[in-house]
Amino acid sequence: MIRVRRWRPVAVLGWLGLIVCWIGANVSHRTFRDRRHAGRCLAPLLADYRGRQDVVVLALPRGGVPVAYEVALALGAGLDVLLVRKLGVPGQEELAMGAIASGGAMVVNDRLVRELQIPPEVVEQVVTREQTELVRRADAYRAGRVQLDVSGRVVVVVDDGVATGASLRAALDALVPLQPKRVVVAVPVAPAGTMTTIDVLADEVVCASTPSSFGSVGGSYDDFTQVSDDEVRRLLAAARP
Repeated sequence: MIRVRRWRPVAVLGWLGLIVCWIGANVSHRTFRDRRHAGRCLAPLLADYRGRQDVVVLALPRGGVPVAYEVALALGAGLDVLLVRKLGVPGQEELAMGAIASGGAMVVNDRLVRELQIPPEVVEQVVTREQTELVRRADAYRAGRVQLDVSGRVVVVVDDGVATGASLRAALDALVPLQPKRVVVAVPVAPAGTMTTIDVLADEVVCASTPSSFGSVGGSYDDFTQVSDDEVRRLLAAARP
């Protein structure tokens, strides 16, 4: 486990939380049972923020919501979503050529777009489609709830893992005009190289596992079943307002 920027051994952040995390886990490969279990593993690494009134947890839906729910529960913090959509390469949708986030933030991997010779009009079509989905999800997830105010607060941004970091970079760009006091990125698993690039965009980056041979985020989970809209709504409704 590493804690980018502080580089502290996680043991000093609470043995009890780590013991809870390890029960039932494949410790040698750092496999999480599911996203809720990953959140319980991540929470002890954020113990410095427990019980503070100025902390809010923002999840990248949909996969980041179950992880963030456990983090918010452990910290006693409010939970909301930070809407972001990956811009998948047409025909290879799992390969991100960029990402967009609510508020108009967009990150595009220009090098990848050039290498794959993706025409500008195709990129625009993907952006338009994903913007429509962002609006749909905002309406579906919040169900009339007011978005949490993050101005002047410590924002903990949580996802279920990071591969290229495109979605996360778009999310962090979207936070800038909202003027948070401090931005902390927290994920259960990611390649060490990706987390180093994210480190320059946030005040602190916390990661529970950086496998030496990273294949995919899902490879660190026993159960990586897709999270439904219903589950997102249920967890947001159950979380502290």
